[in-house]
Amino acid sequence: MTFTRRSFLTGAALTGGALFQELKIPELVDARRQGQSIAMTAQVGRTAFFPERDSPTLGYNGSYLGPTLRVYRGDDVEIAVTNALGEATTVHWHGLLIPGELDGGPHQTIRPRKTWRPVLPIRQPAATLWYHSHVHGRTAEQVYAGLAGLLIVTDRDEATLGLPAEYGVDDLPLILQDRQFEDGMLVLPQGMMATMHGRRGDTLMVNGTVNPVARVPRRLVRLRLVNGSNARAFDLAFADHRSFHWIASEGGLLERPVALRSLSLAPGERAEVLVDFHDGQPAVLETGPDGNAPMMMRMMGGGNRLRGERQAIIRFEPQGTGTRSAQLPDKLVTHERQSMSNAVRRRRIAMTMGMRGMRGGAGMGTFGINGRPFDMERIDAEIRRGDTEVWQVSAEMMAHPLHIHGVHFEVLSRNGSPPGIRDQGLRDTIMVENSVELLVRFSHTAATAPYMYHCHILEHEDNGMMGQFIVR
Repeated sequence: MTFTRRSFLTGAALTGGALFQELKIPELVDARRQGQSIAMTAQVGRTAFFPERDSPTLGYNGSYLGPTLRVYRGDDVEIAVTNALGEATTVHWHGLLIPGELDGGPHQTIRPRKTWRPVLPIRQPAATLWYHSHVHGRTAEQVYAGLAGLLIVTDRDEATLGLPAEYGVDDLPLILQDRQFEDGMLVLPQGMMATMHGRRGDTLMVNGTVNPVARVPRRLVRLRLVNGSNARAFDLAFADHRSFHWIASEGGLLERPVALRSLSLAPGERAEVLVDFHDGQPAVLETGPDGNAPMMMRMMGGGNRLRGERQAIIRFEPQGTGTRSAQLPDKLVTHERQSMSNAVRRRRIAMTMGMRGMRGGAGMGTFGINGRPFDMERIDAEIRRGDTEVWQVSAEMMAHPLHIHGVHFEVLSRNGSPPGIRDQGLRDTIMVENSVELLVRFSHTAATAPYMYHCHILEHEDNGMMGQFIVR
């Protein structure tokens, strides 16, 4: 990773505590208001993350990131994605439970100047999902440049709970990312460290906004948190130590709100939380240092990270007269529990790192699943639709976030002990440190095109830490 004293001094000047920017809120595109037909274009653009310093970027319907798409349970939604880039791309609907041929993985390539028109059947509960590029070998670079956005599923059960739901006001999308800048310009980290440990940057952003401030009403506010970083894990807490309530995991609402003062978020993970701003006091959401990064990278990220100090991500400034119009429900939803006795098979999945040649740096190492790098022509598992399996997943050399396409799973154990408080709920992405046991039910087909399972450190995925399976 390139990092110079000049870039540090420039970054310090550009990101000084007094220079706050209004949080950008992505445009909301509601599928029902669009007649169940949404048009998106993956395109090249230029974005000024800092004043008078434009950087080349990628985005959907804009220069960086994409609109928030709102879809409704029970609907069928056509999304026409046109590729206006100079290279192939895909759009993966991360967390959406749909057939494999609609999933947007590396098998659904969109060539330049072509349009892909999947019709997505929305048949799952309300949840915060996201979408991003998943073209094999280029996922990391395309997502880093901006090809990602939020996808919200809404249903009647959620609507009856009276949760904050005014988009951009008391229901905020927050895509958390870290990026590397030189003299205010976005740069793509290269070299052995970036490939081995994933690309990490010296600057934190929310929705593409550096030093963001969000003006929120003096009441209960819902934050839809998405870790959209290539590799960085976040350790989130408020600077004033206020508590908040975690209400939803990747698969949707929890059964009951969980009071927390901190929350970890691995790459690809999402969480919804409710924060009470009724007291009118400004609040800063911070993160601790990335414990999954090697010491050298922490040094490159600035001395405060090396010393273990916390960093501000976003400042909230309550406005107006305090009101308690939205109340915290005691109960949210009821989940149908899967029984381990229903499992028909146990699989061992090891996310492995070796020391052979790899894309991006000859002779530095290799990534794989169970010691084998990804092969587009090889099916790693064949599964019957309706089956439940136990996946015992382990990680080598560092923690790896595992994402499984097309399913929700429950955490049975972590490192041989009962699951932690953050392991509850339905999941599609989870940080694996040493080992976890997952109970996975396969309810959707992937017969003509496979689903993926992979590390969501995007550089690991691109270099082979990925497998694929079919469901019939």
